[in-house]
Amino acid sequence: MTGGFAHGLVIGKFYPPHAGHHHLVDTAADRCARVSVVVAASSAESVPLALRAAWLREAHPQPGVTIAPVVDDVEIDYGDPEIWAAHVAVFRHALALAHGAVPRIDAVFSSEEYGPELARRFGAVHVSVDAARERFPVSGTMVRSDPVASWPWLSPAVRGHLARRVVVVGAESSGTTTLARDLAAHYAARGGPWAATRWVPEYGRTYCEEKLALARRRAKTAGLPEPWLDDLEWDPAEFAEIADRQLAWEDAAARVGSPLLVCDTDAFATSLWHERYLGTACAVHPRARHDLWIHTSVEDVPFEQDGWRDGEAVRHRMDARFREELRARGLPHVVVSGPPAARLERAVEAVDALLARGWTFAAPL
Repeated sequence: MTGGFAHGLVIGKFYPPHAGHHHLVDTAADRCARVSVVVAASSAESVPLALRAAWLREAHPQPGVTIAPVVDDVEIDYGDPEIWAAHVAVFRHALALAHGAVPRIDAVFSSEEYGPELARRFGAVHVSVDAARERFPVSGTMVRSDPVASWPWLSPAVRGHLARRVVVVGAESSGTTTLARDLAAHYAARGGPWAATRWVPEYGRTYCEEKLALARRRAKTAGLPEPWLDDLEWDPAEFAEIADRQLAWEDAAARVGSPLLVCDTDAFATSLWHERYLGTACAVHPRARHDLWIHTSVEDVPFEQDGWRDGEAVRHRMDARFREELRARGLPHVVVSGPPAARLERAVEAVDALLARGWTFAAPL
């Protein structure tokens, strides 16, 4: 601590939090023994209060920083003293919930014009931080209007939440991995915030290869015939594990990537493979938001046996199941077929249309 304040206060909507917000909190934490950050969100806004608070807790793990979330549905009018009093009452309520009682506030840190009046109402000193936004030329309004342009100013957690997630799915030997890799490379070549575009490989394939390799080693040791996937026993818990690991890989990539993440499979596809090997519907449920599915048709793609795939007949049956389920579940999707260049062109067209729709945030109160 280099500023001599016992308790600092930061108040904002953090809708969503960005580098300017983090600089504000870090400055307060550097100058105060304790800092309370009141996250005041309106119930009309589209990013949940709990999520904003979680993002801030992750970004500010300093032991002296307390995140105090509260719903503030009082209208904004800086010229009305009664409205001012209503807002301050909400802020004091948040502080009381966070600390058990309303603590004394010695300094209010802000980069907004209302900062001095807010400090006066708390009987505190006002500390202006980067009010001209010279160091961090970003605001919540800018992020909401153009997340892509604001991408460099967003924390990994916010990036992970906002990234558009496109999933490539299909039967075995239908070109899903090739398309996922090529699609990510296409957008990475655009440069700027897109340069970090990533694709997430299929964990299920790795799991199956390891499971089959282990079974074959055991069979060889026992002098038994070499098994294939159809010879293996499967447990529903294995598919849940595959889905969980896939999502973990996906979330990790989204946090450090561009506004677009390409995923080679997801929990939806895992549920169909559960059906394939266990013969029953799967209890694996998607736990992440996906925005577009690209189904790689088996048409025009010759089957290649790599030593562990099911076979041509199963490939066509699974291709049909993907088509049926994508339609039945009403998932936004496109089907790509033809040579690799044509598939990539159709996929880019669909992803460009998705990105052109932009991001939608409810207007702040």
